[in-house]
Amino acid sequence: MGLTQRVQTLQQRLDARLGRFRHLLPAAFFLGGVTWDALTLRRIDAWLDNLILLGYLLILGIALALAVLVEHGKLAAPRLTRLRPYFPAVLQFFFGALFSAYVVFYFQSTTLPAHWLFFAGLVALLVANEFIHRRLLNLYVLLLLYTLASFTFFVFFVPVVLRRMNDLIFALSGLLSLVPVGLLVHLFRRRGVVHGRQAATLLGSALALVLVLNGLYVLNWIPPVPLALREGGVYHHVRREGDVYILHYEPAPWYRFWQRVSPRFHYTEGDTVFCFAAIFAPTQLRTGVQHVWQRYDPTRRAWITQDAIAYAVVGGRDNGYRGYTFKRHVQPGRWRVEVRTETGRLLGRIPFELVPAERPPLLHLRRYE
Repeated sequence: MGLTQRVQTLQQRLDARLGRFRHLLPAAFFLGGVTWDALTLRRIDAWLDNLILLGYLLILGIALALAVLVEHGKLAAPRLTRLRPYFPAVLQFFFGALFSAYVVFYFQSTTLPAHWLFFAGLVALLVANEFIHRRLLNLYVLLLLYTLASFTFFVFFVPVVLRRMNDLIFALSGLLSLVPVGLLVHLFRRRGVVHGRQAATLLGSALALVLVLNGLYVLNWIPPVPLALREGGVYHHVRREGDVYILHYEPAPWYRFWQRVSPRFHYTEGDTVFCFAAIFAPTQLRTGVQHVWQRYDPTRRAWITQDAIAYAVVGGRDNGYRGYTFKRHVQPGRWRVEVRTETGRLLGRIPFELVPAERPPLLHLRRYE
């Protein structure tokens, strides 16, 4: 028996064994991709992780091209034609692997209600991936999903490579994400899957999606990955001893078990208010952040900026680059500190209330390494 006949016999046996369970393959591939990511992903700036995700994106593009060409009868290779029933499961595996990785990475930068909406969208895509396998050979669905997968990868990969982050680099990331999509559309047009007007519609749809995502980024709906606010709080005193920060704080009430630091700051005359923040940034990425101190004016019903203090951030630490700012001569009332990038993108907000006190409160001490 020749090699070709053995392969055909093996495939027939596999089809016979899997025939009853074929409807379960998409869910199995989906869970396989999620499990693999959960076991292997480490950090958003880890080169091995990024190369694995880039490999997923490239393999997904190749599998997508083969699936579409076979589906439209533009690739007559008998072996690939026999594998046609398995293409949706393969596509689902790599879509699931990519979107589950994005859920892991983007969760680290998600701190605001608007960010949570974008994050919820990624989770929804991750879950929906399990149920849309019958539509995964629809050309428009495939290319829009691939555009989103490409965009979501490049917006954190490019800053890691260039070691810089700003609005121009974000826009460059979006343009780069269109390159593999454009190559796929070009291939489909050359092979006769689509024609001039349809190809233009596909490219226009992909471009429109990228422009919408850029608009959401400008509106702070998309977290400024790869930066992430690891921790932030308002303290009575902060000092540095070597590589350790000593933080003095009021503990949160027992019923606010999810918080360490109390959102109410009791101060006496002459006290200084410290804002401490730890910001994760990829290794050797240099950027700037600023603490924007704002007080709520009840008469104007608006947040009024009192001060904006900037400092540099150098990436690489697992627990984030640490820094703090402080204010004296503060007024009672509602306050918040917005932690922003040097281009004004919002990393997170630290709300608190200043309450006058007759005597200093009982403080706890914490060491942040």
